[in-house]
Amino acid sequence: MKLEFHQIGLLDDSPEHGAVRTELSWGCSPTVDGVTGICDKRGHMKATMIKALAAATVATVLLSSEAMAQGAGRLDKIRESGSITLGYPETSVPFAYLDGNQKPIGYTVEICEQVVQAIKTALKLPKLEVRYNPITSATRIQLLANGTIDLECGNTTNNVERHKLVAFAPTTFVAQVVLVARKDGGVDVNDPASFRGKAIAAQAGGQTFKVITLINARENLSITVVPAKDTAETFLLVSTGRVAGTANDDGLAYATVASSRTPDDFLIGSKSLETAPYGIVQPKDDPAFKKMVDDAVIDLMKSGQIAALYDKYFNSPIPPHGLNLKFPMSAALKRALANPTDSGDPAVYE
Repeated sequence: MKLEFHQIGLLDDSPEHGAVRTELSWGCSPTVDGVTGICDKRGHMKATMIKALAAATVATVLLSSEAMAQGAGRLDKIRESGSITLGYPETSVPFAYLDGNQKPIGYTVEICEQVVQAIKTALKLPKLEVRYNPITSATRIQLLANGTIDLECGNTTNNVERHKLVAFAPTTFVAQVVLVARKDGGVDVNDPASFRGKAIAAQAGGQTFKVITLINARENLSITVVPAKDTAETFLLVSTGRVAGTANDDGLAYATVASSRTPDDFLIGSKSLETAPYGIVQPKDDPAFKKMVDDAVIDLMKSGQIAALYDKYFNSPIPPHGLNLKFPMSAALKRALANPTDSGDPAVYE
């Protein structure tokens, strides 16, 4: 795997789930691989291989976390290297995305940058190099566990299952999983049953993929759940008619539809399929690092800086095209900011 730092900046003292048929777009060729049974005739990875790779990923994450716990902590690594690496998704408007100059920006990105400033101050470093590494929902946890990134600054759902692999900072957004579809698609975005026998796209490795998969299995809807790389790809699939709808978090759904060329052609569900709290993702079993990050986030909450960043990215024009989402802060998020928590239980936010 090739990893690239898209941008380097400096902080110094000077002026980013029973019968389900999936089709993955990951590279896989029977001829190139030279192994039978891994790929189908279209060059797509078979479900059995996908499951094996998923299990291997979990094992790698656990082993990497254990190795990190036994060695130096992240604070030691940051102090010694004089640098910190932030992972971010490239198309998760307004949480983390690229501006017109290909610079990572967004609500969660700026929260992370404020946390980095607090770490720099706490460690009494004259300067701290900030590196930005793009991630996807399928790679973020492994890259955090193996040390490629130090914090994941996007729109990752904090749930109990993920606490086995990583840690979360206090919640800074509370999303609702909803369905999105074209108005002429002949489906009801508030009724998953209306998608029976059709296809729904969701991000591979994301909570939305798991949510729609579980609903599909529980209600026996024969929906084809199509994994996509990121938010942009899920929307491309529905906008071009390759799928009947997408499962996405409401903040991302509104931003994606609003920034499209024909926003009036789409419908966004108002029925929540699941509550999805977001938090900055941190390495597991590194209490000193977690305390420093959590304390910094809580300070930002208490000072009102997170509320100000929310207004900047959800209720004001944002780069690169001046889009204003006009998306008021929910009562659930207001409660989370007033009473900081890193709980992965959705009931805590209801």
